Amino acid sequence: MTPTVLNITRSILGQPWRWRMLAADARDPGFAPDDLVTHLLLARGCPRDALDAHRSPSIRAFMPDPSIFQDMDRAAARLADAVQAGEQVTIFGDYDVDGATSAALMILLLRDLGLEARAYIPDRLMEGYGPSGEALVRLAQEGASLIVTVDCGAQAFEALEMARVAGVDVIVVDHHKCATALPHAHALVNPNRLDETEGAAHGHLAAVGVAFLLGAALVRTLRARGYFAGRAEPRLLDLLDLVALGTVADVAQLKGLNRAFVAQGLKVMGQRRNIGLGALADAARMKRAAVCSDLGFALGPRINAGGRVGKSDLGVRLLTTRDPAEAEAIAAELDRLNEDRRAIEAQVQEAAEEIAVHKGNRAVMVVAGRGWHPGVIGIVAGRLKEKYGRPAIVIALDDAGVGKGSGRSITGVDLGAGVLAAKDSGLLVAGGGHAMAAGLTIAEDRLEAFSDFLEERLEAAVTRSIGDRALLVDALLAPGGVNPALVESMEAGGPYGMGWPAPRIAAGPVRIIKADIVGNGHVRAIASGDDGRPLKTVAFRAADTLLGQALLGAPPHRKLWLAGRAKIDDWGARPAAELHLDDAAWAD
Repeated sequence: MTPTVLNITRSILGQPWRWRMLAADARDPGFAPDDLVTHLLLARGCPRDALDAHRSPSIRAFMPDPSIFQDMDRAAARLADAVQAGEQVTIFGDYDVDGATSAALMILLLRDLGLEARAYIPDRLMEGYGPSGEALVRLAQEGASLIVTVDCGAQAFEALEMARVAGVDVIVVDHHKCATALPHAHALVNPNRLDETEGAAHGHLAAVGVAFLLGAALVRTLRARGYFAGRAEPRLLDLLDLVALGTVADVAQLKGLNRAFVAQGLKVMGQRRNIGLGALADAARMKRAAVCSDLGFALGPRINAGGRVGKSDLGVRLLTTRDPAEAEAIAAELDRLNEDRRAIEAQVQEAAEEIAVHKGNRAVMVVAGRGWHPGVIGIVAGRLKEKYGRPAIVIALDDAGVGKGSGRSITGVDLGAGVLAAKDSGLLVAGGGHAMAAGLTIAEDRLEAFSDFLEERLEAAVTRSIGDRALLVDALLAPGGVNPALVESMEAGGPYGMGWPAPRIAAGPVRIIKADIVGNGHVRAIASGDDGRPLKTVAFRAADTLLGQALLGAPPHRKLWLAGRAKIDDWGARPAAELHLDDAAWAD
C-alpha cells in the first residue's frame, strides 16, 4: 500500500490521502522526479516501454487489425455489397450520445462512399431501448434490405428473429455485455462477446469506437475490390471528432486505443469540420477549442437532451446535416432542451434522495418512483452514486406498474453483469449494460426481489471497493504553485477521463478568506497560503456536504490542506488557475 500524503488518514470526507505513484515506480532508477509527464503516465499504469506512445497517442500506434474481432470481416463484406449495389440501408441507433455518434459516423462514411443511408432512432418513451421487432419489420417493409444496429442489439433476441423472418439482414455493432447465447444476426461485432479472443482486449471501447473499426474494415474491403479505382477514398480520420465525443460521453475508459481516439479526435474537432458540432459548440457558448472535459460536460449533455426529453433523432440530424442553418436551429433546440432536462432532473433527484434516505445502508441503492421522467433517471443515478459512494439504480414506474431503470456503478463493481444475471434469473423483463452503467425493465412487484438479488450478489464487491477507497494524489504544492503553467504542463499527460484520471494535487496549508454558495449548490472559496497569495477554489454540488460545510464554516485561524484538480479559469482578462476541490483536511 502506498504511503499517506501529509499523514492524512482521515480527511473531512473521511478518507485517507495516498500517493497515486506506486512506491516501486518511485524507486525505479529510470524515474526522473522532475519529469512531470513521465510521473503522471507511470502513475496511471503506463508501461515504461510504452511511454513514448502514450505521450502523444496516435491511431497508428494503438489501432488493431479490425479482423481480430469476431464477425468483423463478415460485417464489412455485407456492407461493401450494399455500397456496391446501392441497397437501401438503415442505421438503427440508441438515443444517447454513443448511439448518436455511432449512427452519424456510419451515415457520413456511407455518404462518402456514395450511399445515402437512413437513420432510425427509437423514441425513449414510446419504444424504449434497443431494436424492437416491430420497428425492424417496418423498416424492411419500407424497403431496407440491410439494417445496422449501433450501440444496441446484443440482447435483442426476439427482435432480430422477427427481422430474420421478414427477410432483412441485420448487422449488430455493440459493446454491451453479451450472454453465452447470441441473437441471430448476419454479423454481430462486439468486443464483449464471450467467444472473443484477441478482440476482448478492446472491451473498453464505446460503440462508436467499434463502429470506427467497422468503417476501417469496410474501406479496406472496398479497396481490395477495386472500388476506389475511379473515386477518392474517404478520410476516415476526419470522423474522429465523433469517436472522441461518443467515447467520452459514454464514460468509456481512456486507455489504449480510446486515448488515441480522443487525443486525435479533439484535434479534428478543433478544425470544425462537422457543421453540427461547430453549431453545438456555439450554442454551448464555447469560445475556445474543446478539451476533453467539454465533451462530457458541455457537448454530450446537449446531444443527450434530445433523446432524454425531446426528439430522439435530433442528435443524429445535427451531426449529419450539410445545412449550416439547420445545424444552428437544431443546436439551439438542443440547448433549450438541456435546460428543460436540468429542471426535470432536479425534481426527480429530490424525490429520489428522499427515498434513498429511508433505504438504509444497502450495498446497491435501488429507488423507484411513479411519474419520474425516464429521460433523467440515468443522470440521477449518477448523482446518487456520487453522493452516497455506492452503486445506484433509479427506476421510473408508469401507471401500468412497469419500471424503466438506469444504474451507475463504482470502480470494482460490475453492475452490468449483475443486471444481466438478474435478467437470466427471471427478475427483469429486460436488462443489460457494462461494468459502470446498466439499464433495465422491471415489473413493479419484482422490485424488492431484484434489490435483494443485487444485494446478495454485489455486496462483497461494494464492501471491498469502499474499503479500498482513498483519495489518490499526484503532487503536493504550495498554493502559489497552482498556476496556468502547471495546468498546461499536466495536460501533456492527457487526455484524461474514466480509467485515466486527471491529475489531483494537494495544496496548502491555507486559510479560507471567503466562502459562499453559488449556482446549483456549489461552494466557492478564496484561500490564502502563508505567502499571502490567493487561491480560487470551487467545490461543485457541495453545499450540503461535509466538505462544503467545512469551507463555509472554516474559522480564520485554522488551516486546511486542499485536494483537487487544477483548471484554467479563462473568464477574466487573462487566464488564471483555480482548484476544483475533491476533499480537504485540517492542517492543525
